[in-house]
Amino acid sequence: MIDTKAIEEHIRGILAALGDDPEREGLKDTPKRVAKMYTEVFEGMNYTNEEIADMFNKTFDEDTATGSDDLVVVRDINVFSYCEHHLALMYNMKVSVAYIPKGKVIGLSKIARIADMAAKRLQLQERLGNDIAEIMSLVTGSKDVAVMIEGCHSCMTARGIKNVNAKTFTTTLRGRFEKELALQQRIRGVM
Repeated sequence: MIDTKAIEEHIRGILAALGDDPEREGLKDTPKRVAKMYTEVFEGMNYTNEEIADMFNKTFDEDTATGSDDLVVVRDINVFSYCEHHLALMYNMKVSVAYIPKGKVIGLSKIARIADMAAKRLQLQERLGNDIAEIMSLVTGSKDVAVMIEGCHSCMTARGIKNVNAKTFTTTLRGRFEKELALQQRIRGVM
């Protein structure tokens, strides 16, 4: 669990290290506010991928033919996360998820909830795609999952190179998506 008292103490120390007075009027409640914010934006750190899968494991039996190429795609799921290298915001992130059902389908809103909860961790964009794919496989029983993510990283846009137009794209392909070029082309057309 997230230790809010330790966060408060460390934020006070950071404020002092920056040369400001953590007890001045505008800052005295900042450590508490930051600790409260961290419990929200890092909520996913409290759970493993398996626990997130259990949390959102709402599926429906689907009468699909074995070997079917029917796709379920949910795209443009808005999430944000924090880069583990700089604790910098990863923003304007759009996650798209595709899978081939294997006898059951997941409630569509659960796909967005999975993406959101997996993003609420100190993350790398590449790992986020892998986490979402793993959770989707656990819930749906399908090994055929694709995750595409587009995002901006404030560690590139607000500091360092300061390139405000830079975007990062990552693709995670599992199962048939990894092996079959025709499926890759299909998802690129809709994701």
